[in-house]
Amino acid sequence: MLSTRSFWQALQYFKNKTLLTIFFFGVASGFPWVMIGSAMSGWLKDEGLSRSSIGLFGFIFVAYSINFLWSPLVDRIKIFLIGKTLGQRRSWIFTSQLIIAFTCFQLSYLDASSSLAFMATLGLIIAIAGATQDIAIDAYRIDSLGSQDNNEMAAGSAMATSGWWTGYAGLGAIPFLLADQPNWQWSQVYMVLSIIMVLLMATVLIVNEPVSNREAVHDQIENQYQLALTTHGSNHFLVLFSLPLIILIIAYANFGYPMWPENLIDTSNKFLTVSLMVFALFGLFISQMVKLNRKVSSTISEQGTPTKKQSPSTSIRLTAWLLTTLVAPIQEFFQRNGVKLSLSILLFIFLFKLGEAYLGRMSIVFYREVGFSNADIAYYSKMINWSVTIVFSLIGSIFTIRYGILKGLFIGGIAMSASNLLFSVMAIVGPNKELFAFTVLVDGFTSAWGSVAFVALLSVLCNKTFTASQYALMASLGTFGRVMLGSYSGIVVDWLDGNWALFFVLTALMVIPSLLFLYAIRKPLNAIIEKNSQTIAPDDKAT
Repeated sequence: MLSTRSFWQALQYFKNKTLLTIFFFGVASGFPWVMIGSAMSGWLKDEGLSRSSIGLFGFIFVAYSINFLWSPLVDRIKIFLIGKTLGQRRSWIFTSQLIIAFTCFQLSYLDASSSLAFMATLGLIIAIAGATQDIAIDAYRIDSLGSQDNNEMAAGSAMATSGWWTGYAGLGAIPFLLADQPNWQWSQVYMVLSIIMVLLMATVLIVNEPVSNREAVHDQIENQYQLALTTHGSNHFLVLFSLPLIILIIAYANFGYPMWPENLIDTSNKFLTVSLMVFALFGLFISQMVKLNRKVSSTISEQGTPTKKQSPSTSIRLTAWLLTTLVAPIQEFFQRNGVKLSLSILLFIFLFKLGEAYLGRMSIVFYREVGFSNADIAYYSKMINWSVTIVFSLIGSIFTIRYGILKGLFIGGIAMSASNLLFSVMAIVGPNKELFAFTVLVDGFTSAWGSVAFVALLSVLCNKTFTASQYALMASLGTFGRVMLGSYSGIVVDWLDGNWALFFVLTALMVIPSLLFLYAIRKPLNAIIEKNSQTIAPDDKAT
């Protein structure tokens, strides 16, 4: 539906002072990607590692694709002492940033050629801390914006995107500028990066914790589970152990099947074996959850919503806590949107930025092989991309406010696909700085436009009672395509015998399936967006 808001009316949404906080948190969110992304790729390239090795090193980003596994903990657990002082959201942000800064400082003491394994371990720690920081920052943004108004979320998405690119591209130029100086080593560069991360921690110490009635809602849900388990004597041990076991198995597979028992199970069958285990446990868990939820509904209809806590056994209390923390967010998402549409939304999210992932992972390697210096990368890829992204994030958000999220996604997706073809032209022409600048400008415009609408969509689809859990679930699917499949980008280039032009044509084609899928679900998805934006936030309704 076409908005009646004018350009100036759309700009009024940017008067909210909270958007400045969202911007600086976005900077902190994007900066770890410099440490374990572009800067590390440049370091490894200068050390002589192959394209395939550099691409596979990107598997440490897997933490961003599975952070939904521990995101419910960010919604429920308060960090000891720090949580009492800073509050739920800020304590998680502060702790994550502290770990990132300390680990980055440790990287500055390493020699990449002789300590590659330890370097990868520290990179993984930064990735896990960065992924956890993202969970808390995204939840802070959605909680702070008050209502689930589409337009407010679009403005917040623009500031988050601008901040992220400021951290990734703006500050990301610093390591390449320093590395090009005659007396600077990459280890010294990482010491500077750790200091910058410490400075970015100032934001979390001066802003306020968003007000929320989330704890009361969680307690209410937990009481319902406790009452049902106590009243009906359910075999809750199956629920208690199956879900944590599923999470551990998924994490085990994503981190490369460490200590696999090769003498018992053939290595070639490990993916199939783990998949069957997960499906079997998941089937058991779902069957028990269906039974348990029937009992919860029956108990509430018979006895009403519990107004005080019962005195159940320790195992029942633990089961109820786990169900409230790990299951309720996912269950609410599927119940609110319907199973079919929920799965469709998640599939679109997975597909949307797949082509961009392949391009982004190999971009630094491509620039160096074409013939550009570290300084060229800093000025053109980082600085131009940064400024362009900020400008077009704001323009994209205004368009989204006026014309809607779905139109923003369509335009951003089509533009992202087309812009990838410019990289093919670069591969053919060679190190032409004017073409480099133009390509980066167009790529920054398309990425910003698509990202604003994409982030706005995820934000609007969240229930504020489970902000961290639901946003992380959706965002991690998009990251999964970028990380797990994007890590094979170097292998694809090698398979093409270094034909960069053809590689970038393939990345352009990767965007098309997601746009076709979005067109197929546009009507029900738009209805869900409109319904969510007109509904009072759940924690405002809870009593």
